[in-house]
Amino acid sequence: MIAIILVNWKNYNDTNDCLKSLYLTNNTSFSIIVIDNESKEKSALKLKESFPKITILPQKTNLGFTGANNIGIKYGLNLGARYIMLLNNDTIVPKNFMTPLLTTLRSNPQIAAVQPKIMFADNSDKIWSGGGIYYSLNASTTTIGYDQLDSEKYSKPKYLDWLTGCCMLIKAEIISEVGLLNNHFFAYYEDVDWSLRIRKLGYLLAYNPSVPIYHKAGASSKTKNKSADGFLSPFVHFLNIRNHIFLVRLHTKGFQSINAHIFLLLKIIAYSLYFIFKGRKKKLKMLIYGFLKGYSTQL
Repeated sequence: MIAIILVNWKNYNDTNDCLKSLYLTNNTSFSIIVIDNESKEKSALKLKESFPKITILPQKTNLGFTGANNIGIKYGLNLGARYIMLLNNDTIVPKNFMTPLLTTLRSNPQIAAVQPKIMFADNSDKIWSGGGIYYSLNASTTTIGYDQLDSEKYSKPKYLDWLTGCCMLIKAEIISEVGLLNNHFFAYYEDVDWSLRIRKLGYLLAYNPSVPIYHKAGASSKTKNKSADGFLSPFVHFLNIRNHIFLVRLHTKGFQSINAHIFLLLKIIAYSLYFIFKGRKKKLKMLIYGFLKGYSTQL
């Protein structure tokens, strides 16, 4: 059995669309668990009425991506699920998307988790994620193929440095070894941290691009109306800087650590100068706050 975990945060329309697509899939041996951050009772009840088989776990506060998913993971493990899937609630999946992912996991006992190719929902010719690269020299990351037109080079199965939490299928027994997502992260870089922890145990992370899924992208991080600080929430920049520092502190040492902290300093200076030039005071303030919390938080 597969436990599929969706995290909803004030975005019931996208969650509804995602659930519709899931119930049209070929695979019926799954249990869907919706963690509803800052739950709105009427909207949650309506979702339950539309999809009576789902489990909704309402939360009074916003526990973030990590806290909410950890609740779902524990619930799925208690159900006896063999596989756990993290799936963003603003994704749309085709009917046969699960089959190749399961095939990959079953092909090699050393493969711990797998992700599909993920395309932009509003521009299905462009890639949102073809997997992740981690540069150990300075602890920086990049997403393969981001915003690039799809082509043959993104259509080959391979092993990855890290998998995106947007859609990740993982063997339940691996979670028993590696532990849950690190709640310190709240959101952003938590999937990189989890992936690196899995790889340190000697396991492989795979990419199977044969059946892409589609991601609306940015539903929880962007505002509908542009402000003086742009569309992207200043809180995202706080998380981006703070969590990158967390990643460096947790996964680097020696010469690598020195390089990573220098890279972070340059990154923070570059962002600061840009925000000053653009007059984005809230983002500058949150950037500095993220820097301070990144180094002062006890991990």
